[in-house]
Amino acid sequence: MANKIRRVLNIVLDACGCGNAPDAAQYGDEGANTLLHVIQTKNPDIPNLMELGLGNVLGFKNADVPVGCYGRMTEKAVGKDTTSGHWEIAGLTLQKPFPTYPNGFPPEVIEAFERETGMQVIGNKPASGTEIIQELGDEHYVTGKLIVYTSADSVFQIAAHEDVIPPQELYYICRTARRLLKGEHAVGRVIARPFVGSSGNYTRTANRRDFSVDPFGDTMLDVVKRAHMDVISIGKIEDIFNHRGITFSDHAAGNDACIVATLKALRKPGWKGLCFVNLVDTDALYGHRRDPDGFAESLEAFDSYIPDIMKGLGDDGIMMITADHGCDPTYKGTDHTREQVPLLVWGLGIEEGMDLGVRSTFADVAKTTLDMLGIDNSLDGTSFYPDIRVD
Repeated sequence: MANKIRRVLNIVLDACGCGNAPDAAQYGDEGANTLLHVIQTKNPDIPNLMELGLGNVLGFKNADVPVGCYGRMTEKAVGKDTTSGHWEIAGLTLQKPFPTYPNGFPPEVIEAFERETGMQVIGNKPASGTEIIQELGDEHYVTGKLIVYTSADSVFQIAAHEDVIPPQELYYICRTARRLLKGEHAVGRVIARPFVGSSGNYTRTANRRDFSVDPFGDTMLDVVKRAHMDVISIGKIEDIFNHRGITFSDHAAGNDACIVATLKALRKPGWKGLCFVNLVDTDALYGHRRDPDGFAESLEAFDSYIPDIMKGLGDDGIMMITADHGCDPTYKGTDHTREQVPLLVWGLGIEEGMDLGVRSTFADVAKTTLDMLGIDNSLDGTSFYPDIRVD
């Protein structure tokens, strides 16, 4: 029969892992379980996510038969960062991890960066972004030196006060770093981290921008665009994929703005293809800052929008909700956690209450998305659409 699905909405709840990664101990993350621990400790009111099957994913004994299909996915790529997670969701699996710098960047990297920008660097160590601007903000403000730092992820982060270096100038500096960081030092992302405020009270702004390495191969975004369909990106998706394979982008900042942009996109008449959304607050504002209360409130806020999102999908749209890694706010440290991620699927014309099991790769999302849209492809993953469609 003819394919009836015209639109697929993929929503990534950033850092909303669900534990049980078989190799978590290799990352020092054994026992991390972001969603389970937030729900157990803070009991957020998330009836719509539960109705879709989140309780079933987390193994709640009293979980009802859901209206959606549900399962878990295990990351095949090595790592626990935004780029590798999103790329694998999009059907591109990294064969080797991006470089990380637990001792800071080597002299050849910093010297080349200082030479090309004509600016000096302070910091150059793994650090919490909110803490390092308190530590080095005064020196930066007085001297104009750039605060460079990293984390457990493959990132080269540059923090600067907006009164000292305006955001557009900082973006130019980041593009310079992106051009230099290649080969063995091809980090996943260069990140602009503007901040404002005064001594002892510096705060980061919403003017963050990510400058990712170009994807090493095709992703579902490329494939959908080549099929002459729409690829709408919401939030930092455009940055993660280095603006590739996208026909329209809304770089909304923060979950509420991203959800409003998503609802606006769903109301746009006549489009066919993919809408790919990242909701970052659970990661950036609450996971890294180890704030389970804020994390729970963010889940509640997203949950409240789900009925409107379902309505916006109409009778020819499918929604898939997943995550890219964990960042358990009840766990040790401030870094991402290696976890499996939930998979929730809903739409008219698919089975209700089907257990999709434990998928062996995030790439099953891409394979299924393209199968739903009727697009032949050679990406990684296995489509579960034949198992859930109702003809």
